[in-house]
Amino acid sequence: MSGRHPQALLALLIAAGFWLGSWQLPLFDLDEGAFSQATLEMLSSGNWLTTTLDGEPRYDKPMLSYWLQGLSVSAFGAHEFAFRLPSMLAATLWLLLLFGFVRARSSSPLAPWLAAGALALSPMSSIIGHAATADAILNLLLAAAAFDIWRYFESGSRAAVWRTYLWMGLGVLCKGPVAIVIPLAASLAFAVSTRRWRDWLGAVFDLRGWIVLLAVVLPWGISCWMADDGDFIRHFLLDHNLQRYDSTLQGHGGKFYYYIVALPLIVLPFASLLPGAIKRGVLGDALDRYCLLWFGVVFAIFSMSKTQLPHYLLYGMTPLFVLFGRMAARVPPKPVLLAPAIALLLLFSSLPWLLPMVPVNPKRAWEAGVVSEALAAFDWRYTLICLGTLALCLWSLRRSPVVAVLGCALALNLTLWLGLAPVLAQAQQAPTREAARVARDLGLPAVAYATYLPTFSVYRGAPTPHRLPGPGELVFVRADKLPSLQRALADSSANAELRPVFRRGGVALLQRLPLEPEPTTTPAPTTAPEPAQILR
Repeated sequence: MSGRHPQALLALLIAAGFWLGSWQLPLFDLDEGAFSQATLEMLSSGNWLTTTLDGEPRYDKPMLSYWLQGLSVSAFGAHEFAFRLPSMLAATLWLLLLFGFVRARSSSPLAPWLAAGALALSPMSSIIGHAATADAILNLLLAAAAFDIWRYFESGSRAAVWRTYLWMGLGVLCKGPVAIVIPLAASLAFAVSTRRWRDWLGAVFDLRGWIVLLAVVLPWGISCWMADDGDFIRHFLLDHNLQRYDSTLQGHGGKFYYYIVALPLIVLPFASLLPGAIKRGVLGDALDRYCLLWFGVVFAIFSMSKTQLPHYLLYGMTPLFVLFGRMAARVPPKPVLLAPAIALLLLFSSLPWLLPMVPVNPKRAWEAGVVSEALAAFDWRYTLICLGTLALCLWSLRRSPVVAVLGCALALNLTLWLGLAPVLAQAQQAPTREAARVARDLGLPAVAYATYLPTFSVYRGAPTPHRLPGPGELVFVRADKLPSLQRALADSSANAELRPVFRRGGVALLQRLPLEPEPTTTPAPTTAPEPAQILR
């Protein structure tokens, strides 16, 4: 597999995993829309220290991902490819780092291919690699830190220590203290397990390393603090770090067993490799133990968090992908190895027939609208794509186990990005994008009511305040929020009449009718005015 054309095979993995469909799919709500609109407002305002979203402060993340998006949009224009380009480049570098690290430390020529394939072709990491958010960038930086920490333990390289501090500093600029917490905790766990306390303390108290980290973080941190008296940094640290860990935010709660259930789904279609990877981490060499401890630390940290999302576990998946690759010579039997990929591929292929069986309450207008749009989007092209990827999967069955699982995973990824993702985009995002373009063409002031779909602002080309519409203004609203909007208008004003402008799927665009001018009466003159009076 790695023989005649390794560069072409790597390019195929990268293209299928992170680039396919990135230029044609609309931005998805919520995160892609929020990051992209905040970047547009940063460019419009010229404020590169803090971000706003629809005119209100956005404290969610530090600035690195917005800076990179801003540079991309400035170079290529405000469209989907430009917003996603930093993530796609970061994911590409992430894969190349993983491939090189595993190839240098494994005897099997298939090891780097299995590790890189698991990264590129697992739907979760592939989605992160496509998304116009901060996560692919952070995962690249965490992977770079993980590999340089191992190089330090392996050889005592001080350069590896200083690079680790560089990656942590950039990670802080990307997503905050998590970029320091994970490398420190994972390396501590390994140092404790191997009784290498002195090595760990020597790296942690490396003055040059901390100078590197502070040189990366402090210019923005000090400038940001001076610009708003620390308001952004306080909100970010307290509300979006400590509070996110201590309490549930935005409805993303979970239980201590959340990631036990989520883990096999996150690594699909390579879930059958999990038991062997964990066993190797327990019984294998020092690198295997290091990888398992890194993953275990991330698993423990986020299992205890009150706010839980599946992609948080990706911060510990790079070492797990290393373990996948290092067990390439001893993978499970082919039926067990391929079963998850084949099952998921059959599920995707069956969706046009399964989705109509899902009961949708017609009173839930948003969900009903999205499902209706999805059913209309499943056409002959989706069937043709599924037939082609099933043929690729069947061809793969006759190959060696590693090649077979990568072939089936590739078939699954092609189905996702050529078939399913366009259907989801048509169902969920196309109505919002069309409503935004209608609003932009009308040129009227627009607001959103009880509807957080930031791509509306991106495609309208202007921030959209969240409030009740004033007379003559457009209002963008989810269909299930229409009754609430009408009640709120009725309570606030005698003139609450709304004129439909656009309605599709689960969203609507309406205009609140302007106030009618009060009639004015002027008394008729008793005598005709003089011509000079008219001229005056």
